[in-house]
Amino acid sequence: MRKKIVAGNWKMNNDLGQTEELLSKLLKKMPDTEAEVMVAPAFTNLRVAFDTLSQSPVEVIAQNMHFAENGAYTGEVSAEMLKSVGIQTVILGHSERRAYFNETDETLAKKVDTALQHDMTIVFCFGEELEDRKAGKHFDLVESQLKKALFHLKASAWKSIVLAYEPVWAIGTGETASPEQAQEMHKFIRETIASNYSEKVADGVSILYGGSVKPDNAKEIFSQPDVDGGLIGGASLKAKDFISIIEAVQA
Repeated sequence: MRKKIVAGNWKMNNDLGQTEELLSKLLKKMPDTEAEVMVAPAFTNLRVAFDTLSQSPVEVIAQNMHFAENGAYTGEVSAEMLKSVGIQTVILGHSERRAYFNETDETLAKKVDTALQHDMTIVFCFGEELEDRKAGKHFDLVESQLKKALFHLKASAWKSIVLAYEPVWAIGTGETASPEQAQEMHKFIRETIASNYSEKVADGVSILYGGSVKPDNAKEIFSQPDVDGGLIGGASLKAKDFISIIEAVQA
């Protein structure tokens, strides 16, 4: 049975004090859930978050990492550095990394390989821009992103991959893909994996939806058969909203 997952991507928000405050609120109200819950604070607060949540079921994950083991990459963080502070899961390929930091599918393939070499779990993000959808190219683009970054992997590696579909036009815009649009794409993604690997591999991969999930739409989106949870942005910065979204997975 596929894992249900709700992951909060805090992006470049929350200093140390704000991180501690938000974690405290989450711990006090965390519902009893079968879903796996993850939070991704800023690099500077990973260790504090890990220590704070070490006795809880909430996993602390990283927002990014470099493909190199070490070297002259000022400002970057390696897989070994993340693991040394307790981090076992990393988000790769977020639309903002692609758009603002020019990350390509080829770069991401190298990051994926490095993370897997370090026995890390990957939350791999991908998705189309508004112009791609308007032009009817959204399926082709998504298939291309998956193939270039992930389809060189052996089938056994997919046990360490979580997918996060991000319709970029629905991130931070207030727009949200309808539950039917989300299901349509998630179904296509699963069929694409099945056609390149097997139905067994495809059926085992959790596919999260990452387009402006909020408490008032989470239940309907998560009820779709191929949607296995969400990668949550802004709403994960408010404890009450994030908890409501976690509860919606079980509804």
